[in-house]
Amino acid sequence: MTADDMLQPVDDAARRLAKSLLRGERTAALGTLETATGGPQVTRVSVATAMAGQPLFLISSLSPHFGALEADSRASLLLGTPGKGDPLAHARITVFGRAHRLDGEARGQARCRFLRRHPKAALYADFTDFAFWVLEPERASLNGGFAKAYALTAGDLLTEISAEVEGMEEGAVSHMNEDHGDAIKLYAEVLLGQPPGDWQLACIDPDGLDLVCGDRVARLWFDTPLSGPEALRPMLVDLAKRARAAQS
Repeated sequence: MTADDMLQPVDDAARRLAKSLLRGERTAALGTLETATGGPQVTRVSVATAMAGQPLFLISSLSPHFGALEADSRASLLLGTPGKGDPLAHARITVFGRAHRLDGEARGQARCRFLRRHPKAALYADFTDFAFWVLEPERASLNGGFAKAYALTAGDLLTEISAEVEGMEEGAVSHMNEDHGDAIKLYAEVLLGQPPGDWQLACIDPDGLDLVCGDRVARLWFDTPLSGPEALRPMLVDLAKRARAAQS
């Protein structure tokens, strides 16, 4: 029996788990190839995601990983936080791909999404030695626990994005946080069962919302993907109504 014989067929549940790990984790282990030896080296990085789901991270040019990626863009990210009990019984995913620095408009978009997930990073994000990077996935290895191994493609991980949907995010996030904090609180605490707190909307994508409260991240999935910007408001209103009904 080979390792491939242990793989399970990739289904919607596996794709949802993989995307949940990508969207929901705050940190990851970044693997790169050491410049001097070509051997593997690993470090911990804070992560967010681009709207389509590609992992984003912020690193300093003073770190060995920065130079390693400039010399060889191949990299991997391991995401998944162990809970109680056997750490190997908890889900994790390794994403393999190539990383590149972000500049111009792409950097600005990554900066917004990253800092809404990691607001304290604003203290150093604009230092001249720091840069935002994106890992463009080529494949992934998902382990959902014992006997739950899957080999995923980039298509299993990423969400198709239209320019119209991408362009509406910044305004929608600001509007919700400024004017509809009560609804965001309902999303987190009623629909997702999260502890009470100062919940904020961090990111929007066609598949759902990322909510944050301090170091906590909660993912709220839409029942159906957004068809366009015009579908967002009715969907958010419906989610709030559903949460208020659940409180009754």
